[in-house]
Amino acid sequence: MSVSSATVTSAPVHPLSWDELTLHATADQERVQGPTNAQADLRLFGHDPNSVQVTLFRDHHAWCPYCQKIWLWLEFKRIPYKIQKVTMRCYGPKEPWFLKKVPSGMLPALELNGTLITESDVILLALEQQFGPLGGAMTHSDSLELRHLERLLFRAWCIWLCSPGLTSRQQHQAQEQFRAVAQRFEQELNTTPGPWLRSDQPETVDLLFVPYVERMNASLAYYKGYRLRREHPNIDRWFRALESLETYRGTQSDMHTHVHDLPPQMGGCWSDNSELATELAAKIDRGDGLGDDEAIWPDDTLHGQAALALSRVIRHRDQLLKRNPFGSQRFDLPLRCALTRLITGAACQPPKGSAASLRYLRDRISIPRDMPLPAGRLLRQALEATAAMDGPQQGEPLGLRNRFDQDPRAFLIRP
Repeated sequence: MSVSSATVTSAPVHPLSWDELTLHATADQERVQGPTNAQADLRLFGHDPNSVQVTLFRDHHAWCPYCQKIWLWLEFKRIPYKIQKVTMRCYGPKEPWFLKKVPSGMLPALELNGTLITESDVILLALEQQFGPLGGAMTHSDSLELRHLERLLFRAWCIWLCSPGLTSRQQHQAQEQFRAVAQRFEQELNTTPGPWLRSDQPETVDLLFVPYVERMNASLAYYKGYRLRREHPNIDRWFRALESLETYRGTQSDMHTHVHDLPPQMGGCWSDNSELATELAAKIDRGDGLGDDEAIWPDDTLHGQAALALSRVIRHRDQLLKRNPFGSQRFDLPLRCALTRLITGAACQPPKGSAASLRYLRDRISIPRDMPLPAGRLLRQALEATAAMDGPQQGEPLGLRNRFDQDPRAFLIRP
């Protein structure tokens, strides 16, 4: 289901004060024992804290696909673990303590009973040996074939997305190569009556596909105008089944985050500049999302998402104000106008000249680092709608070579 902002009243209202906004904020979810979430530093699943054998080192922003693979496996398997978050080089300097532990800086890394392991598939094999497989073992011949298929799909995606200067003929060839491998994935999904690859529930082989297929869905729409879920119904069915699971939703990113975090990680993503790609990119950049192409969350999960988005903004209010190019004093009022719209559904006129400052924040919400996907979408929509009342001015463009605008250090100490 697509998430939309509340119905907007016709007459603009006065912005709520911070004290008034705080009354609408919600308490944060329980991070240690509650649903899967990007905020946790410890996950127990009802176990004794002294029983934890695993420490997962993953990136602060939940941008790393290989980290997501391990994260999902631990959550679905309900293995208690600690989390230590590390900066990816594309958005800031790597922590010295981590480089002492892992000189390459490679993520993910994992400590299992004091033994350090790197490389995501090696980590999964070690976890299987310690805790048992999630469905079919990674070393089973069928699993090996599916692992090979996932790599073929990844390569076809990279060739199409990350090759600059493709001619029209080359674009078509790359698209058809990707389509053919995606159809092979669909055929594998069609071997069971349900949505999963090999069972009536998700197994390791499903989780191996999740991170990059999630990113394919976003990037191919934005850069190529290719709507993966519409072109491949079995993949859409698989996504719908994933989105019905609270565990997956806790790790899921949105299209806006993916399409702008991928270029510095992948060495560039290249648009075919088609009319459809341009249209879809504009929708994603505005924060509208692409309806059923992006996320179909159950209705009962959507209650309170605006209040949750508000609470996350309030938690980091001082830093958000300080780091905005408009400056703390000048950005305070436009931000409250947008948050008033988020909570009340009422249009709230921002001060003249503030559109760029609102869009600067709109573009730098990161899902799921900051909040779940529906909450982030509602916040983006409120920021864009408020900015549009002032004018078309855009914020500072997002980086293509790096995303140093996302350096997490200022946000690590919670207000």
